[in-house]
Amino acid sequence: MAGKRMDDRLTIFADEPRLITEPGRAARVAAVAAPVLAEHGYRLVRVKVSAFAGCTVQIMAERPDGTMSIEDCETASRALSPVLDVTDPIESAYRLEISSPGIDRPLVRRSDFDRYAGYVAQVEMLAPVEGRRRFRGELNGTDGECVRIRLDDGAERAEVLLRIDDIMEAKLVLTDTLISEALRRSKQGEREASKGGGGSDEQPQQPKHVNGAPEQRRRMTELKETD
Repeated sequence: MAGKRMDDRLTIFADEPRLITEPGRAARVAAVAAPVLAEHGYRLVRVKVSAFAGCTVQIMAERPDGTMSIEDCETASRALSPVLDVTDPIESAYRLEISSPGIDRPLVRRSDFDRYAGYVAQVEMLAPVEGRRRFRGELNGTDGECVRIRLDDGAERAEVLLRIDDIMEAKLVLTDTLISEALRRSKQGEREASKGGGGSDEQPQQPKHVNGAPEQRRRMTELKETD
């Protein structure tokens, strides 16, 4: 019975749509990457295409609990590399980077705003709301089709409701509380990983793109330096 409940939770996790998505080339990559990641127990968080190192395609993904280890990044890279080469969503050569969402992660699903209630977020709207497009404050979860955010900029109105469908970008803001929680989860994940053994040394094929070192490694280094 417990196994069935877990399967049901994973199904809900995989099926929950992203409400905040990317345009253009990034959207084409996302359409290819999302189902491949889902097959391996991950879900897509964000795709970003930048001019870094000529052209870099960054794909953020996560497990059901919001984590993404270096080994997970490598697994996702091995799964995505051949599919991206066949579907060819990027016209030129590019550097592929698979990463965790990071500490100051994007918020792209309804559940993200509920999961991280109590933390500070920054939200940018597609169009002005009451004369402004950018909001920063403490998340208070969701209310219907909106997210509640308690402003911390001294505005006259302490709390606002922002329609999720009208949000262009939302992400957590680095605070001492958020960093402390991330450190705790990181150390817990390392303890669990040490019990489970090492990962594979298999390297992904790289016919068109070059796989960059997982962004997770850099983020974990930053976390440890702040400890």
